[in-house]
Amino acid sequence: MTLRTRQLDAGVRSAMQTLSAAAKKGLGDPTLTELVSIRASQLNQCAFCLDMHVDIALDKNGESPKRIALLNAWREAGKAFNDREKAALALTDAITLLTDGYVPDEAYERAAKHFTEQELAHLIASIVVINNWNRLMVSRRIEPGGPAW
Repeated sequence: MTLRTRQLDAGVRSAMQTLSAAAKKGLGDPTLTELVSIRASQLNQCAFCLDMHVDIALDKNGESPKRIALLNAWREAGKAFNDREKAALALTDAITLLTDGYVPDEAYERAAKHFTEQELAHLIASIVVINNWNRLMVSRRIEPGGPAW
């Protein structure tokens, strides 16, 4: 087994926390922010971030356990998610996976129908930030509830 650093530089941590707060602030919808964070964390298989964001969604935002359970199958979940949330989740999937090396126009255009230009910029930033957090935690094998720093 390769040894991995478990430490995260304080300057990197601080910069990431500042970026995360700025991205979320401009979106203004904490429920949507947590759905995006959970969805990206599912795709990236980041147990640490899943654990944390599910707790935030349930405990602080009053999200329903049923919607969280359905999030991994949001496309097939019928009316569990509204059109705005579905557009954000589609964009989350596209940015997180980048299978074609770019975000398809359809995903961007779908989101642009439901978000102002400023909200869309913050949504994209939020998706990018959670992907970065996921990679920081997964690459260091940080377990749920474990020390992240």
